[in-house]
Amino acid sequence: MSLFVNLHVKNLPASLGFFEKLGYTVDEQLTSDEAGCLHLGPGASLLLVTEPFFTSITGTRIPDTAAVNEVALALQVEGGRTRVDELIGIVVANGGTLQGEPEDNEFMYSRSFRDLDGHLWSVLHMG
Repeated sequence: MSLFVNLHVKNLPASLGFFEKLGYTVDEQLTSDEAGCLHLGPGASLLLVTEPFFTSITGTRIPDTAAVNEVALALQVEGGRTRVDELIGIVVANGGTLQGEPEDNEFMYSRSFRDLDGHLWSVLHMG
């Protein structure tokens, strides 16, 4: 089974570039002027969809991500706190914004951010 998470974006090339800088690769076969696919890991892909195309697929309005969360996404990474902090540094350097305080407990370290379109993400390491 595979999971494709679809997110609306204002600027497809900028959003693809943002996630490429985090180390994800664009699947050119599944990328067009309306949508771009990034493989997040085995069986999980992120499909970034232009807002007009997204509304044509869903038949609904685009929510204001500054006012509501339509979803909260998490990326589990290897490499401990160092890798989480490194990725958050890349996020901030490329236009993402920090969200809340780091969570640090005995089984998980995580930090949250909002991407270029305001979608809420966490980067976490378990172990």
